[in-house]
Amino acid sequence: MKKKFFMTCLLALAVLSMSAQEQPKKWYENIKFSGYGMLQYQGVDKEGAHTNSFNLRLARFILDGKIGEFDWRAQIQGTNAKGPAEPTVQLVDLYTEWRKYPEFKVRAGQFKRAFTFENPTHPITQGWRGYADVINRLSGFGDRAGEKSSGGRDIGVQISGDILPNVSGRKLLHYQVGVYNGEGVNRSDKNNQKDIIGGIWVMPIKGVRIGAFGWKGSHGDMVIGYNETGAAITGNVPLNRYCLSAEYDKDEYTFRTEYIHSQGWGTGVIGSNVINYNLGDKADGWYVFGIVPLIKSKLHAKARYQTYRVSKEWSSSVNQVECGLNYFFTKNLELHLEYSHVNDRNLAAEKHNYNLLDVEFDFRF
Repeated sequence: MKKKFFMTCLLALAVLSMSAQEQPKKWYENIKFSGYGMLQYQGVDKEGAHTNSFNLRLARFILDGKIGEFDWRAQIQGTNAKGPAEPTVQLVDLYTEWRKYPEFKVRAGQFKRAFTFENPTHPITQGWRGYADVINRLSGFGDRAGEKSSGGRDIGVQISGDILPNVSGRKLLHYQVGVYNGEGVNRSDKNNQKDIIGGIWVMPIKGVRIGAFGWKGSHGDMVIGYNETGAAITGNVPLNRYCLSAEYDKDEYTFRTEYIHSQGWGTGVIGSNVINYNLGDKADGWYVFGIVPLIKSKLHAKARYQTYRVSKEWSSSVNQVECGLNYFFTKNLELHLEYSHVNDRNLAAEKHNYNLLDVEFDFRF
């Protein structure tokens, strides 16, 4: 009798357990909170402009969630972008994405532009003291066009997908196309003309990507000149860009190179809308880097060469040779050390060359 009673209790508990597991999660149970911080020390020995400072480079707080077939993200950023004691806090990501089919996903809101391999890379995973100059200046960070620093983001709608599976099921082709305001983060369209940005890449071997991107757009409300009374004349300024990219990323070995070309007048000053015709209407740049493990999951060595030409002329180029180490205390705690030798031909001849030392302590939670 006791055995029968005991077995009945076990059966009842099993049924209750299965019933509880079958209950769908509430929407708030699908929300994940995460974030990261980046602490920095940087010294520069530029002649007449030496700097030596500890900085709070970046802090971000992220909410990710899922409602049915839709994923969503909200991300807030804090940084000293304006300078010491002038922190900037802003919403950088707010979007939802329909992800039922890997071959055709739809994203809407504020998110990374569909341009370059490096732009969407996580600031810590990217592995350097910052994105390459050409990414910063021609991909919507501190853009040559004068757009306020937007972290490579804009407001719009994008479709993307991975197609053409091989015999093992691995997809060989990725595509993404987006329509955006063209004004950066947290800004409405100023000229009712949208930017169209797209990219496509092939993945012939696991870890390898070879791709190309195009960007056709404009910036509105730009000061393009002055009339006889000195009043500003405003108008639209076209923007046309393309990027060629290649990458190998597997087993902690990462090699990547990209070239970007830009056509369209710019201001050369972040946050300005006054065209500087002295810069010309073309700019370009490229970078190549390698990061390799010295001790797997613990210590990586890295080297990078990069060039950005403000006016697509060598006399306007900024060239950098960089090397360093990344040390991983854990997968969520890293120390980055980097040395850069900079050759900036925009400076006076005797001041072209200077050195930069950067140390960063990065953590995630």
